[in-house]
Amino acid sequence: MIRSLLFISFVCLLSCKAQKKENAPVGEQIADMVLVDHDDFSNIEVYETRVIRDAKSLRKFYSEVNKTRKPGLPVPIIDFSKETVVLVCLGEQKGKKTARLSKIKETDNEVSIAVEILDEEQQGEITIQPLYFPFYLYKMPLIDKTIAFQKVGK
Repeated sequence: MIRSLLFISFVCLLSCKAQKKENAPVGEQIADMVLVDHDDFSNIEVYETRVIRDAKSLRKFYSEVNKTRKPGLPVPIIDFSKETVVLVCLGEQKGKKTARLSKIKETDNEVSIAVEILDEEQQGEITIQPLYFPFYLYKMPLIDKTIAFQKVGK
């Protein structure tokens, strides 16, 4: 009786650790990366990542997002002399998803960033999964390295 109770306790402890590992990011957290804007409905239907290094490109992206919005989303004010913008568009998603970015590797010339697509917890039971087209806009300090993205998961 005691052995079976110890065995069940041991199995429960191991299963809790496995769940925590699943939730951990692939790489290390990126210092000074700040989420500037996020919305669940963009006009971008496919997965896309981009580095934006000037105000004109940022305005062009927002003009695409705001095509079907009245009033549109405001364009964030970014100081491109000090900051770089990272854009992640998840494309068509069934149900709410979120993006988590982490640094995988950094060399003298390149920074590799993992983009994980995670399910957001839903409250209550949902029988029909609505379609979302989310985008995430992050800013980080200006770097002179190439930024490469690697999609992880779904």
